[in-house]
Amino acid sequence: MVGMIFFLLPSAVAQRQMENLGRGVTAMNQGDGKIFVNWRMLGTDPDNIAFNIYRATGDAQLAKLNQAPLTISTCYQDAGVDVTKDNSYFVRPIVNGKEGERSRAFLNKIEANAPVRQYFEVPLSLPQGYTPNDASVGDLDGDGEFEMVLKSEQRPRDTASTGLTGETILQGYKIDGSLLWTINLGKNIREGAHYCQFMVYDLDGDGIAEIACKTADGTVDGKGVVIGDAKADWRDITPGSRTFGRVLNGPEFFTIFDGKSGAALATADYIPGRGNLGGWGGIGGNGRNDTVGNRVDRFLGCVAYLDGKLPSVVMCRGYYGRSGLAAWDWREGKLTPRWVFDTDSPGTGRDGKPHKDYAGMGAHSVSVADLDGDGRDEIIYHSMVVDPDGKGFFTTGLRHGDALHVGDFDPSRPGLEVFGIHENEGDTVRFQTPGAALYDGRSGHIIWSAGPGVDVGRGLSADIDPRYPGEEMWGGPGGLHNCKGESIGPAPRAVNFAIWWDGDFLREILDRNQISKWDWENSTLTNLFTAEGCSSNNGSKGTPALSADLFGDWREEVIFRTSDNKSLRIYSTTIATTHRIYTLMHDPQYRLAIAWQNVGYNQPPHPGFYLGDAMKAPPRPAISTTVQAKSGRR
Repeated sequence: MVGMIFFLLPSAVAQRQMENLGRGVTAMNQGDGKIFVNWRMLGTDPDNIAFNIYRATGDAQLAKLNQAPLTISTCYQDAGVDVTKDNSYFVRPIVNGKEGERSRAFLNKIEANAPVRQYFEVPLSLPQGYTPNDASVGDLDGDGEFEMVLKSEQRPRDTASTGLTGETILQGYKIDGSLLWTINLGKNIREGAHYCQFMVYDLDGDGIAEIACKTADGTVDGKGVVIGDAKADWRDITPGSRTFGRVLNGPEFFTIFDGKSGAALATADYIPGRGNLGGWGGIGGNGRNDTVGNRVDRFLGCVAYLDGKLPSVVMCRGYYGRSGLAAWDWREGKLTPRWVFDTDSPGTGRDGKPHKDYAGMGAHSVSVADLDGDGRDEIIYHSMVVDPDGKGFFTTGLRHGDALHVGDFDPSRPGLEVFGIHENEGDTVRFQTPGAALYDGRSGHIIWSAGPGVDVGRGLSADIDPRYPGEEMWGGPGGLHNCKGESIGPAPRAVNFAIWWDGDFLREILDRNQISKWDWENSTLTNLFTAEGCSSNNGSKGTPALSADLFGDWREEVIFRTSDNKSLRIYSTTIATTHRIYTLMHDPQYRLAIAWQNVGYNQPPHPGFYLGDAMKAPPRPAISTTVQAKSGRR
């Protein structure tokens, strides 16, 4: 499908409140007098919207660049530009023949004699010895564009490893590198991928994002105020101890921070608490247990629209055995628990199975989607699902795994599908759980599976081959599978991340600091782009700080840290496209995926509709946007 896509109207469901985004106009110098400009189409825009694009060179007045209104895409290549002068670009929407307001200034200016490059540099203000890690985004000041929240660490550890770590910090940054605030989680929150799951989202609908995460005695907020006991040290500091460096005593908190200032707005006890340290093992993974702080300290987190209108935070603990999920609401300055789902509690799920059958089904990540189409979100905990009322929705029995993907992967089937890979090792090989499986998101019915009893560590779903309808999936035995589960050839060696980068609807493969295109005719990867001078995060996972549709048209940006750890670079495509759809950040499922992307083993986002070759028109999102924020912006 080429050119303008008309959106399908959604079914009658509640409207979710989401960010009131601007046009996100960006301009990049391509050299030889060429400037690549792109901007957002919003989820609230009418189908027939068109645009005019303007350039201001030096002190000259704005000049319109297009002869006819732009309707095919939301990108434009300007040629013959005098790059010895400043050049700024703006767009104006046209609806029913009437031109609207000019876009706000953002990354729309190319300064005189600017270098040729396709990234925006974000200089960092890190304390000595810190390495940038995962990032998230939210509108921290109500200006209609995203700011970044960056997690940085000194000596992170896996929960399976002993040893003292540094102190995790979270920092808020403007895109120009202006530091807004720093939160230090303190010595009683261990550094590492499993410990700090930070949610960035506008939780109360006031137009300004909050930050939510686990805290402890000694956490210092963005105003310098200490949470709990500033002198408390709950670490085991005895060298040689089986729990050396771990924090298995002392209070655990959950805190909401203000996006503007980093100030702590409210703090409550973290739910669920540790309880019996030996109560968190089970049939997940290798089927073992421990009392030394490995399985008890496996945390996850997400944001979900549990009432269909405003978002809630869901903080999670445990997935090899006992699993506890606690939903929280931040409304009108009050933090209140909404519900708790605990596999150790009595009761049965909606599928009639006892809660204990939901234990051991989690992954190192979590996902959120409206699986049953009622306008409210379910929490996909890999092999089991919790409904928006905090009750078990269903459990598949597929057990723990390392990668999880949720989306409309098979457009010939109604609703969403869930693809995951599964861990079979040690005592659990006897279960003969499939190494990879696709199941129906509404019923939990297993559509296809492969590799019984095989331990699979990585898996990915993306539309990379136009010869087969829907998305392709790989990870484990059988090579590359189509959405029906048929083996169609060898799989790409890269299996970490995916990104929409070039001009078509096929997805590209993002691995470490490289973006590649799958050559389906020759079963090889072709490099499209390498982020020179940049490094990926999280060891062999090879993940970026963040990948998301941050600005410009519907294609995705990717954020890497520079190899000297002094900056972040936000890379954006300069490949023209003839496709136009609304920003993915106005698709509710995709936007929530950006919130949970930093959790555990980072996974790429998927929208709630099929986005791939030969796609149909995406549904118009059932959303409303914040009209006025605390800043007074309208």
